Amino acid sequence: MLNLSLNEIVEAVNGEIIKEGNEIELEALGIDTRTIQKNSIFVAIKGENFNGNAFAAEASNKGAVICIVDEILCEADKFHKDTAIIKVADTKIALLQLAKHYRSKLRIKVVGITGSTGKTSTKDLVASMLSSKYKVFKTNGNFNNEIGLPLMIFKLTDEYDVAVLEMGMSNLGEIHRLADVARPNIAIITNIGVSHIEYLKTRENILKAKLEITDFFNEKSILIVNHDNDLLRTIDSENYHIFRISTEEKTADYIAENIVLNEDSISFEVKEKSNTISPEFSISIPGKHNVQNSLLAIACGKALNVSYEEMIEGSSLLEFTSMRLDVVKGSKFTIIDDCYNASPDSMKAALEVLENASGHRKIAILGTMKELGEEGYMLHKEVGTYVAARNIDLLITIGEFSEAFKEGFNEDRKFMQFDSNEKAAEYLQSIIKEKDVVLVKASRSMKFESIVNKLKLLNC
Repeated sequence: MLNLSLNEIVEAVNGEIIKEGNEIELEALGIDTRTIQKNSIFVAIKGENFNGNAFAAEASNKGAVICIVDEILCEADKFHKDTAIIKVADTKIALLQLAKHYRSKLRIKVVGITGSTGKTSTKDLVASMLSSKYKVFKTNGNFNNEIGLPLMIFKLTDEYDVAVLEMGMSNLGEIHRLADVARPNIAIITNIGVSHIEYLKTRENILKAKLEITDFFNEKSILIVNHDNDLLRTIDSENYHIFRISTEEKTADYIAENIVLNEDSISFEVKEKSNTISPEFSISIPGKHNVQNSLLAIACGKALNVSYEEMIEGSSLLEFTSMRLDVVKGSKFTIIDDCYNASPDSMKAALEVLENASGHRKIAILGTMKELGEEGYMLHKEVGTYVAARNIDLLITIGEFSEAFKEGFNEDRKFMQFDSNEKAAEYLQSIIKEKDVVLVKASRSMKFESIVNKLKLLNC
């Protein structure tokens, strides 16, 4: 149940009642008539190719008892008699305002997570490590923007102890608005890379944007950062607490020691600044970058008084979001499915996982990394050079920066490029052999999951 009254909602969104309805206990909030629930609030969001106001009456007749609109596009008698209509200046702003008000009524700890890469993996790790002690909610998929995050807020109730919420951005001000809604008690910044540099121009501006997650902190709030990152290493504050994690720097608060990188898992111990050493963590995800992500989650657990033993128990139940370094071992060969997104840092991390995998030939299928602006060619070339330095047998590229990959890789006999996913998949199907390992990675818009799906059909 959503503990909200009609008058509360009108006040929170600075709205005007256009049509009275019946006061009914509210059960949910939604923006899509295809999934609208009975006794819910419908918020009519406008997009580039749709106008939710046009569907408000439909939402009403499917069960919405309150419709929040910023345009009146049909007569009031088209709505169900029990539905109240609230008109606002802008429904996107109203969604944020209402989520902020609803959050303020909840007795719950909020962990906010941002960073250039690793947000979703860290979210999954935090949720698992807290789960043996607390009832934990975590962001579904990538609901991490100014529409998605409020929708996640409305799934919370006081039955939860902790909410782990991912916060994304592409420009200054966005994290500030999300933090205003979510009011995190603990914030985690995974790293500062070059994602979104097309819009923000410098890494320093990216750092500034990510630090907006602390804009509503007080003296009890905690920021957890990756001290191995050059820019995050510079952060300091007298207004809130900072916990630092590291795989390298011995002055950090939580340091990983005795690290073992296996094909599809990691293990390590945690040494605290006080010299306390944890039992061994063994976590079923590959890559050194996930040691850092795990340390961020462990620091969060310590901040919430979760013991190492409880975190180890929780981490055994880790549920990882799909298409992120998902190692799929088939009957013939292995697929490393990392199709969800791509940046230079995450490309390099995935390539390290490929190099460490057990198998005969190592094949990388790489596509475009988006939102790199004027740095795009140089950064794709840099990744090509990184591939050349690894023990990788074949590089296949698709997309506008194939020539940049090729220039950096500089080894024609091990390089192939294609102008479509279909052609690349057909080629790969013709040359794949038993015990090969194939990494498939690009930005989400490249839709590389189509390649993965075709490979899976061969691998039954």
